[in-house]
Amino acid sequence: MDISRRHQQAPAPVPAPYGDGLPYGPTGPAHAPPACEGEDGHTAAGCGHERGHVLDSLFHGQGYATAASRRIFCDRCRLQRWLRVEAALTASQERLGMIASGTAARVARACEPGRIDLASLEPEFRRTGHSLVPLLRGLEAACEAGSGEMVHLGATTQDIQDTAQSLEMRDVLDEADRELTAMTTRLIALAGAHRDTLMVGRTHAQPALPITFGLKVASWLDELGRHGERLAQLRERALVAQLHGGVGTMAGFQGRGQELLTDFAARLGLGEPVVGWHVARDRVAEFGTTLALLTGTLGRIAEEIRVLSRAEVGELSEGWEYGRVGSSTMPHKRNPERSEQVVLLARLARSAAALGVEGMVQEHERDARGLRMEWVTVADVSHYTLAALAILNEVLAGLRVHRERMAANAASVAEFLCTEALMLALGERIGKQSAHTLVYAVSQRAQSDGRPLRVCVRECADITCRISAAALDDLLDPARYVGEAGALTDRAVARARLGPVPPGTPRVARTEEGVPS
Repeated sequence: MDISRRHQQAPAPVPAPYGDGLPYGPTGPAHAPPACEGEDGHTAAGCGHERGHVLDSLFHGQGYATAASRRIFCDRCRLQRWLRVEAALTASQERLGMIASGTAARVARACEPGRIDLASLEPEFRRTGHSLVPLLRGLEAACEAGSGEMVHLGATTQDIQDTAQSLEMRDVLDEADRELTAMTTRLIALAGAHRDTLMVGRTHAQPALPITFGLKVASWLDELGRHGERLAQLRERALVAQLHGGVGTMAGFQGRGQELLTDFAARLGLGEPVVGWHVARDRVAEFGTTLALLTGTLGRIAEEIRVLSRAEVGELSEGWEYGRVGSSTMPHKRNPERSEQVVLLARLARSAAALGVEGMVQEHERDARGLRMEWVTVADVSHYTLAALAILNEVLAGLRVHRERMAANAASVAEFLCTEALMLALGERIGKQSAHTLVYAVSQRAQSDGRPLRVCVRECADITCRISAAALDDLLDPARYVGEAGALTDRAVARARLGPVPPGTPRVARTEEGVPS
């Protein structure tokens, strides 16, 4: 966030949450916060009105962010990250002989945590309306022997902040990779344990054909594997440094801009862009959309768990611990609230990613509007994605699979799950289309009359004259009609064990090595 613009009207700081030393709203005589009143009209003592966003909420916040995402996007940590980038720039310039020897070491010492009182800079952020200059002045004052005069030489604010944002995105991807790896491990075990667990396959929310729960989990695994590949590919494209000066010409770097950029990027472990990207925001937009795709899959998994946990279905349920409360008025409730939260976070992530794409439309060589959009969207989509990953991992760790209910549900509609099997067997004798017409008439009549399909089939001479009673019993057994579900599950598990395909690796190569892709 840009604290200079968020608080420029406020002359005095107030205590802030999480110890970042920065307030979350204007204060002071001209903009005094309204009294915080309870239902009885009394002002809440000591309230500084610092918790104004759902992420900061004492009662809601845990569902929208994680400790890791709060650390990455903490204001104090962000300012410290900017100092880290400034120190790297000075070190690269000294290495190339652009500034005096010894300068970089003094600047690096001044950039160490605690050397600059970040909270004391707040009035300057407000007074200047600039998000970096007060920090540079604080850094200059903290440097020994006048070395601060050489800080930020030839760079523009966006160079520093874009580079730091790339470091933030890298931290987010690191955390997402850890969570995704843990989730993949859980799903591999779940798919293996339920490779042959019979259940109803549903289309349009209605019973369709028999499947196995292992195959359902295999579908989740396969999709998450593609997201792992996207995250790996995203690193190569999006995690790059920015060091091109005011309009992208590198004019302030004494003709050594390109070699300076190479050294600077390497110090920070970032890629080196071909040209400046002050207004080319596709990398950041791709970061947001990739995370939104990932959370879309997390939402799909969570929604499936939520729906299958309905009492009338009862095939899955979230883990439950004594003390969790589902309702203030209905003591029996055990709601799938964690799964619901993941679905919500997926929707929020998509919204944030869409705003990130809006930020791609910029003018000329610099345009702050897109950046200010990113200050919101990069943090938001990251908070929501990491929270969704953490919450769904918690759900999967405690997920309860009710095999007996899956089997019972399949048995309750068993005959109708097997109409395709009956049609295909009959089709071998009279042709597929004719068989479809015949089985359609029998099955629709059974449903309309509320009679067992097996009885209606046995009353149909056109069927019984061609298929024996014993063969009919086999055809109407759903356990005999799961096709290659087991083999497909094995295939997905084997592929998931390999992890993401490295960028540039053809998928066909994986198949030639004997591992299906």
